[in-house]
Amino acid sequence: MIPVVIIEGPTASGKSALAMALAEHLGSQIISADSRQVYKYLDIGTAKPGLDDRKRIAHHLIDFLEPSEAYNAGAYVKDAGKICLSLDEQGLVPIICGGTGLYIRSLLEGLCKLPPIPSGVKEELLEELGRSSLACLYDELCQVDPISAAKISSNDKQRILRALEVYRFTGKALSQHWQEQKSQEAYLAFRILIAPPRELLYTRIEKRLDLMLEQGLLDEIHGVMQMGYTEYDPGLNSVGYKEFIPFLKGELSLNEAMVIAKQHSRNYAKRQITWYRKQSFDLTIPSSDFNLSDINRLLSEKLGASAS
Repeated sequence: MIPVVIIEGPTASGKSALAMALAEHLGSQIISADSRQVYKYLDIGTAKPGLDDRKRIAHHLIDFLEPSEAYNAGAYVKDAGKICLSLDEQGLVPIICGGTGLYIRSLLEGLCKLPPIPSGVKEELLEELGRSSLACLYDELCQVDPISAAKISSNDKQRILRALEVYRFTGKALSQHWQEQKSQEAYLAFRILIAPPRELLYTRIEKRLDLMLEQGLLDEIHGVMQMGYTEYDPGLNSVGYKEFIPFLKGELSLNEAMVIAKQHSRNYAKRQITWYRKQSFDLTIPSSDFNLSDINRLLSEKLGASAS
């Protein structure tokens, strides 16, 4: 198995600072697990590492896609996996850092390979949803696939429909597909969660947005749109960008746009926190203030000589 260190946490929790410190200490490199930092030109609003940091420590999987291009967990698993293997062959422990939990879970657990679902199955479920309710479909999922249902919110329409599509077409629960396809783990991971108190986190989020405006976020958005990209492209259709486009179009005041952006950012952090509650970590720290010696000792205990 390839030893890796993974640093996770909600937005503005302080992941990058710890990743830099550990990468310098271990003489290693950082692999981003951020679904927005993959895009070129979007620097300020994604809190992308600065050029000085990238000169000190090599960073991977940032700045390589156009804002109009789509990216997903499957592509991330393939791309990050190649980099992890390359670093391991050089005797380096990859430092994976980011808040896109699905990317990290997919990398560690793999992706479930399923047959294409015919459109008729999907259409039938959508018709049922229109006739009844999402609660009824969720109740059905609880009966046919209680393991998947326990991991899905009763309000998550997309995932409920997907799990039922798989069951109805294949005759097997999605959780059973996962169990059958679960391969031997490829990574020996030491997972760190940075989890500040919620009120402190929300304050940091709001202050960071204020700073982003001072650093030129509006000019960044305007410049990217001048290149021909729109609010419908994946890069700009994300928290921290899409909220300010109505202001640039003259549809909202800057204050109104900022209020919405801060609210959406807090909501995003809340969703991340909920996600992390369902994950397992080797170390949870309550703030970006960390003791590198203590972390290194724990790393060495789990990863052995690779982390020393």
